[in-house]
Amino acid sequence: MLRLNLSTEPRWLDLGHGVRLLVEPLTTAIMLAARSDPAILAATAATENDAAQSNDDLARIVAKAVARIVVKDWEGVGDEDGKPLPLTLEGIAALLELWPIFEAFQTNYIAGALILDAEKNA
Repeated sequence: MLRLNLSTEPRWLDLGHGVRLLVEPLTTAIMLAARSDPAILAATAATENDAAQSNDDLARIVAKAVARIVVKDWEGVGDEDGKPLPLTLEGIAALLELWPIFEAFQTNYIAGALILDAEKNA
């Protein structure tokens, strides 16, 4: 059974390690906007032209594109001295380069949309 959450309010997403992101609900509009991100278009073209371009690279690029759109705030992210950092696009990209954070974002946020997309193509 598909459970619909019709709330349009952002929610806190716990990624572990004391990190939380305030994210908008993942909608079709957001996925379509992310698909038109220049980084995704370039990666898709590279994948078509170079078999060495991996799905993992594309997943990382998609996660960053989606995060740039949906992340509105964060908690638990600081500099080397532990001083809280302000949310920036560069910070989001750096955060998602950390494997456990990327994996949690993929699993807890993006995977639901991808599972539904795969089911409709089955």
